[in-house]
Amino acid sequence: AHNEENSVKACLASILEASRDPVLVQESVKVFVVLDCCTDTTQAIAEAMGAQTLRVSARNVGFARAAGAQAAISAGARWLAFTDGDSEVAPNWLSAQLGHHAQGADAVCGTVAVANWADYGEKMRLLFSATYVDRDGHRHIHGANLGVSATAYQNAGGFEALDTKEDVVLVESLEKIGAKIAWSATPR
Repeated sequence: AHNEENSVKACLASILEASRDPVLVQESVKVFVVLDCCTDTTQAIAEAMGAQTLRVSARNVGFARAAGAQAAISAGARWLAFTDGDSEVAPNWLSAQLGHHAQGADAVCGTVAVANWADYGEKMRLLFSATYVDRDGHRHIHGANLGVSATAYQNAGGFEALDTKEDVVLVESLEKIGAKIAWSATPR
Protein backbone atom coordinates (compact mmCIF):
# COMPACT_ATOMS: atom_id res chain seq x y z
CA ALA A 1 0.00 0.00 0.00
CA HIS A 2 1.11 3.52 -0.71
CA ASN A 3 -1.12 6.09 1.00
CA GLU A 4 -4.28 3.97 0.75
CA GLU A 5 -6.13 5.45 3.75
CA ASN A 6 -9.28 5.93 1.66
CA SER A 7 -9.47 2.30 0.53
CA VAL A 8 -7.47 0.06 2.87
CA LYS A 9 -10.30 -0.36 5.40
CA ALA A 10 -12.65 -1.82 2.77
CA CYS A 11 -9.79 -3.92 1.40
CA LEU A 12 -8.95 -5.38 4.79
CA ALA A 13 -12.61 -5.90 5.70
CA SER A 14 -13.01 -8.02 2.56
CA ILE A 15 -9.84 -10.01 3.31
CA LEU A 16 -10.94 -10.61 6.90
CA GLU A 17 -14.34 -11.79 5.65
CA ALA A 18 -12.60 -14.16 3.22
CA SER A 19 -10.44 -15.45 6.09
CA ARG A 20 -13.61 -16.45 7.97
CA ASP A 21 -14.93 -18.62 5.11
CA PRO A 22 -16.15 -21.84 6.80
CA VAL A 23 -14.21 -23.87 4.21
CA LEU A 24 -11.02 -22.56 5.84
CA VAL A 25 -11.86 -24.00 9.26
CA GLN A 26 -8.43 -25.65 9.59
CA GLU A 27 -6.44 -22.79 8.01
CA SER A 28 -4.58 -20.09 9.89
CA VAL A 29 -4.69 -16.79 8.00
CA LYS A 30 -2.29 -13.93 8.66
CA VAL A 31 -2.77 -10.60 6.94
CA PHE A 32 0.25 -8.43 6.12
CA VAL A 33 0.10 -4.88 4.80
CA VAL A 34 3.33 -3.61 3.31
CA LEU A 35 3.46 0.16 3.75
CA ASP A 36 5.60 1.54 0.94
CA CYS A 37 6.54 5.15 1.71
CA CYS A 38 3.18 5.78 3.40
CA THR A 39 2.72 9.23 4.89
CA ASP A 40 -0.98 8.96 5.70
CA THR A 41 -3.02 6.89 8.19
CA THR A 42 -2.84 3.60 6.27
CA GLN A 43 -0.68 2.00 8.97
CA ALA A 44 -2.97 3.01 11.83
CA ILE A 45 -6.03 1.72 9.98
CA ALA A 46 -4.35 -1.58 9.09
CA GLU A 47 -3.11 -2.18 12.62
CA ALA A 48 -6.49 -1.26 14.13
CA MET A 49 -8.02 -3.94 11.93
CA GLY A 50 -5.53 -6.55 13.13
CA ALA A 51 -3.17 -6.67 10.16
CA GLN A 52 0.54 -7.01 10.64
CA THR A 53 2.37 -4.13 9.01
CA LEU A 54 5.78 -3.84 7.47
CA ARG A 55 7.30 -0.53 6.40
CA VAL A 56 9.51 -0.23 3.32
CA SER A 57 10.80 2.84 1.52
CA ALA A 58 11.10 1.80 -2.09
CA ARG A 59 8.13 3.24 -4.03
CA ASN A 60 8.35 -0.04 -5.93
CA VAL A 61 5.51 -2.55 -6.05
CA GLY A 62 7.75 -5.52 -6.80
CA PHE A 63 10.00 -4.73 -3.86
CA ALA A 64 6.97 -4.25 -1.58
CA ARG A 65 5.31 -7.51 -2.67
CA ALA A 66 8.60 -9.38 -2.18
CA ALA A 67 9.00 -7.93 1.32
CA GLY A 68 5.48 -9.01 2.23
CA ALA A 69 6.00 -12.46 0.79
CA GLN A 70 9.22 -12.89 2.75
CA ALA A 71 7.51 -11.78 5.97
CA ALA A 72 4.70 -14.29 5.38
CA ILE A 73 7.12 -17.11 4.56
CA SER A 74 9.17 -16.29 7.66
CA ALA A 75 5.93 -16.55 9.66
CA GLY A 76 5.36 -20.07 8.28
CA ALA A 77 3.04 -19.40 5.33
CA ARG A 78 2.57 -22.26 2.90
CA TRP A 79 0.30 -20.22 0.58
CA LEU A 80 0.65 -16.56 -0.42
CA ALA A 81 -2.40 -14.62 -1.60
CA PHE A 82 -1.81 -11.14 -3.01
CA THR A 83 -4.11 -8.20 -3.60
CA ASP A 84 -3.80 -4.42 -3.68
CA GLY A 85 -4.63 -1.85 -1.01
CA ASP A 86 -7.35 -0.38 -3.20
CA SER A 87 -8.98 -3.71 -4.06
CA GLU A 88 -11.70 -5.77 -2.43
CA VAL A 89 -11.79 -9.56 -2.61
CA ALA A 90 -14.76 -11.92 -2.62
CA PRO A 91 -15.79 -13.85 0.51
CA ASN A 92 -14.50 -17.10 -1.05
CA TRP A 93 -11.27 -15.59 -2.41
CA LEU A 94 -8.89 -17.57 -0.21
CA SER A 95 -10.89 -20.81 -0.23
CA ALA A 96 -11.14 -20.66 -4.03
CA GLN A 97 -7.37 -20.26 -4.35
CA LEU A 98 -6.69 -23.06 -1.87
CA GLY A 99 -9.24 -25.25 -3.65
CA HIS A 100 -7.16 -25.01 -6.81
CA HIS A 101 -4.04 -25.73 -4.76
CA ALA A 102 -5.70 -28.85 -3.33
CA GLN A 103 -6.26 -29.96 -6.94
CA GLY A 104 -2.56 -29.59 -7.72
CA ALA A 105 -2.14 -25.94 -8.73
CA ASP A 106 1.08 -24.27 -7.64
CA ALA A 107 -0.37 -20.84 -8.43
CA VAL A 108 -3.71 -19.26 -9.22
CA CYS A 109 -4.26 -16.29 -11.51
CA GLY A 110 -7.74 -14.89 -10.84
CA THR A 111 -9.81 -12.29 -12.61
CA VAL A 112 -10.87 -8.79 -11.60
CA ALA A 113 -13.85 -6.51 -12.04
CA VAL A 114 -13.62 -2.74 -11.95
CA ALA A 115 -16.34 -1.19 -9.77
CA ASN A 116 -15.58 2.43 -10.57
CA TRP A 117 -14.22 3.62 -13.90
CA ALA A 118 -13.99 7.31 -12.89
CA ASP A 119 -10.18 7.26 -12.70
CA TYR A 120 -9.76 5.41 -15.99
CA GLY A 121 -12.10 7.05 -18.48
CA GLU A 122 -14.63 5.79 -20.97
CA LYS A 123 -12.04 4.72 -23.55
CA MET A 124 -10.39 2.36 -21.05
CA ARG A 125 -13.77 0.99 -19.93
CA LEU A 126 -14.73 0.23 -23.51
CA LEU A 127 -11.38 -1.44 -24.22
CA PHE A 128 -11.71 -3.56 -21.07
CA SER A 129 -15.28 -4.57 -21.99
CA ALA A 130 -14.20 -5.52 -25.52
CA THR A 131 -11.09 -7.51 -24.62
CA TYR A 132 -11.32 -8.85 -21.08
CA VAL A 133 -12.01 -12.58 -20.71
CA ASP A 134 -13.74 -13.33 -17.41
CA ARG A 135 -13.90 -17.12 -17.43
CA ASP A 136 -11.75 -20.10 -16.58
CA GLY A 137 -8.85 -20.46 -18.97
CA HIS A 138 -8.30 -16.69 -19.28
CA ARG A 139 -4.66 -15.58 -19.49
CA HIS A 140 -4.82 -12.43 -17.35
CA ILE A 141 -2.28 -11.76 -14.61
CA HIS A 142 -3.22 -9.40 -11.81
CA GLY A 143 -1.20 -8.73 -8.69
CA ALA A 144 -4.56 -7.82 -7.16
CA ASN A 145 -5.72 -11.44 -7.48
CA LEU A 146 -2.77 -13.80 -7.41
CA GLY A 147 -2.02 -16.80 -5.22
CA VAL A 148 1.03 -19.04 -5.13
CA SER A 149 2.43 -21.74 -2.90
CA ALA A 150 5.38 -20.58 -0.85
CA THR A 151 7.48 -23.38 -2.32
CA ALA A 152 6.72 -22.48 -5.94
CA TYR A 153 7.22 -18.79 -5.17
CA GLN A 154 10.69 -19.44 -3.79
CA ASN A 155 11.59 -21.90 -6.56
CA ALA A 156 10.65 -19.27 -9.17
CA GLY A 157 12.82 -16.65 -7.49
CA GLY A 158 10.02 -14.51 -6.05
CA PHE A 159 8.97 -11.03 -7.08
CA GLU A 160 11.57 -8.87 -8.76
CA ALA A 161 11.91 -5.24 -7.66
CA LEU A 162 10.03 -3.86 -10.66
CA ASP A 163 7.86 -0.74 -10.79
CA THR A 164 5.29 -2.58 -12.91
CA LYS A 165 4.65 -6.07 -14.28
CA GLU A 166 6.23 -7.72 -11.25
CA ASP A 167 3.25 -10.06 -11.26
CA VAL A 168 3.70 -10.93 -14.95
CA VAL A 169 7.41 -11.63 -14.49
CA LEU A 170 6.68 -13.89 -11.49
CA VAL A 171 4.09 -15.89 -13.44
CA GLU A 172 6.50 -16.19 -16.39
CA SER A 173 9.15 -17.49 -13.96
CA LEU A 174 6.63 -19.97 -12.53
CA GLU A 175 5.88 -21.20 -16.05
CA LYS A 176 9.61 -21.59 -16.77
CA ILE A 177 10.06 -23.91 -13.79
CA GLY A 178 7.04 -25.98 -14.82
CA ALA A 179 4.69 -24.82 -12.09
CA LYS A 180 1.03 -25.72 -12.61
CA ILE A 181 -1.02 -22.53 -12.90
CA ALA A 182 -4.79 -22.38 -12.57
CA TRP A 183 -6.21 -19.61 -14.78
CA SER A 184 -9.48 -19.28 -12.94
CA ALA A 185 -12.41 -16.87 -12.75
CA THR A 186 -13.44 -18.36 -9.39
CA PRO A 187 -11.22 -16.33 -7.06
CA ARG A 188 -12.56 -12.80 -7.44
